[in-house]
Amino acid sequence: MAAAPVRDQRFLKPGRGNRHSRRMILLFTDFGRAGFYVGQMKAALVRTAPEVPVIDLMHDAPRFDARAAAYLLAALAGDMAEGTVCLAVVDPGVGGDRPPVVVAADGRWFVGPGAGLFEIVQRRAARARQWVIAWRPERLSDSFHGRDLFVPVAARLARGEAPPGRACAAGWRQAPRRPGAEWPDDLAAILHIDDFGNAITGIRAATLAPTDAILAGGRSLPYARVFAEVPAGAVFWYSNSCGLAEIAANCGNAAQILGLGVGDVVTPGRA
Repeated sequence: MAAAPVRDQRFLKPGRGNRHSRRMILLFTDFGRAGFYVGQMKAALVRTAPEVPVIDLMHDAPRFDARAAAYLLAALAGDMAEGTVCLAVVDPGVGGDRPPVVVAADGRWFVGPGAGLFEIVQRRAARARQWVIAWRPERLSDSFHGRDLFVPVAARLARGEAPPGRACAAGWRQAPRRPGAEWPDDLAAILHIDDFGNAITGIRAATLAPTDAILAGGRSLPYARVFAEVPAGAVFWYSNSCGLAEIAANCGNAAQILGLGVGDVVTPGRA
């Protein structure tokens, strides 16, 4: 007879109705929405955790760039409910020697490749633990660990089971050779450009003052609290809905106006 799964009681909180009603699985990837990759992951989640809602958080994370994606993920983590499982895959090293990991940070679970994607999340967390996933499924493709390895682990966590792996020793958060250890606390670069042409940086807006400007595209951009505070076509920076400094143009495309692209360096300073 198989042993009963070990459950993590911290996340088994009583609630009305279905005991999974407060849980959800969020998907954060660089896969894009074209093709079948996201659909295959969601289909596998329906098979393994049919009672848990699956939400598409982001599928156009910085492609092949775990460092840039780490800052976006950390900015989004603050709005995740306790007990949420975030299945995150930005994994240019799939098939290499990077470990598959589970990170618990301030009551939220993160599952994915251990190449630094969760570095900023754990660094900003008041409490965090990490496990290296030891379990392997019968079917494990060489190139799609998101579907074959991370999905079933995320499903287990969403069902209240313990991480299937080895807990990292105390002090792992300060290990000097951990992936991402050398990354700055804020990334002064463009992480993402949305459909409006707004350019999201990796700088937390709270680290800047309203008197600060951001140098980008050869121009010094002032702060404005909202779009309506500047004339139509004017370019500025503001604190976006997830707390990052974002470059925008009122009724315009800031990325086109300034010639910005993902990865471009920006410089904060006095206006």
